[in-house]
Amino acid sequence: MQALTVTPSSYSTMQHLKNFKNTRKCFKVTSNHEFPSFLPKQIHKIKDPFARNLAIRIEQLPVQVSFSDACIMSSCIRPSVQGKTSPVVLLHGFDSSCLEWRCVYPLLEEAGTESWAVDILGWGFSNLEQLPSCDVASKRDHLYQFWRLYIKRPMILVGPSLGAAVAVDFAVNHPEAVSRLVLIDASVYSEGIGGLAQLPVIIANAGLALLKSIPLRLFVNKLVFKNITVRTSLDWMNIGRLHCLFPWWRDATLSFMASGGYKVTSMIKQVKQRALIIWGEDDQIISYKLAHRLHSELQDAILRPIPDCGHVPHVEKPSIVANLILKFVQDDCY
Repeated sequence: MQALTVTPSSYSTMQHLKNFKNTRKCFKVTSNHEFPSFLPKQIHKIKDPFARNLAIRIEQLPVQVSFSDACIMSSCIRPSVQGKTSPVVLLHGFDSSCLEWRCVYPLLEEAGTESWAVDILGWGFSNLEQLPSCDVASKRDHLYQFWRLYIKRPMILVGPSLGAAVAVDFAVNHPEAVSRLVLIDASVYSEGIGGLAQLPVIIANAGLALLKSIPLRLFVNKLVFKNITVRTSLDWMNIGRLHCLFPWWRDATLSFMASGGYKVTSMIKQVKQRALIIWGEDDQIISYKLAHRLHSELQDAILRPIPDCGHVPHVEKPSIVANLILKFVQDDCY
């Protein structure tokens, strides 16, 4: 299994991908639709046109789970087309939302790929007013029930950062639902959240207040992205913390922390699905060295590094990530 370095010149066959960077500068929101009423009102302050366009399409679908009597109105982006290939299902990272896919999603859709962006239980824009458990088992069951009700076919499951741990856990426990995996800058070697699970509630709440804070989020942006302006960082910070403004965000995150988090290191060698590993070579959050470890431990994997890129390639280098996923989808056809 050989790693291949990706260069932008290798994507000249797709004009809309090659010109994506220029498109960002002139793109305007053309839809006359309003934002869904369940989104926090601060969505109106977001300037990024791709985030605004994708936010307009967020909807809540009812999902009946095994651990709660009430249906969970679960947030997602539903595909506008049904493709002939396996559907692509996009997860997100820790404490984030489907808006992570604001740049890649339209490219996948334009290429005719059936694509879902699904919010992981406890994060994103689902209605958790009747707060269920948000531990690992609950997140897994929620995703399974969502898949069973709406997707219904084996999917190409895409997980960035902690979303990669969610994807690995799901693929091992529900192999019938996953045809292939795409793991992006995968956080799969951190065994849970360590001692944070045992923190007293008052200290945990203080930590969550910090996690939600604007200064910390701006600092994280500086680590996560390789080259962005202060203005862009501020706007992307507002996108990243939008879901934190729901009143149930704190308790949902506390529930996840108390459960100990994801521990999937021992599961990696159990993954039977073919996997695509995408990794920013300049990731300051998770070392690129771990990409090679993951590549060697998965049974059937290809590694595609992205040079001059940080921890979130699907936001920083969306045209490259979209084309890598599209090639992987096309390979799945054959």
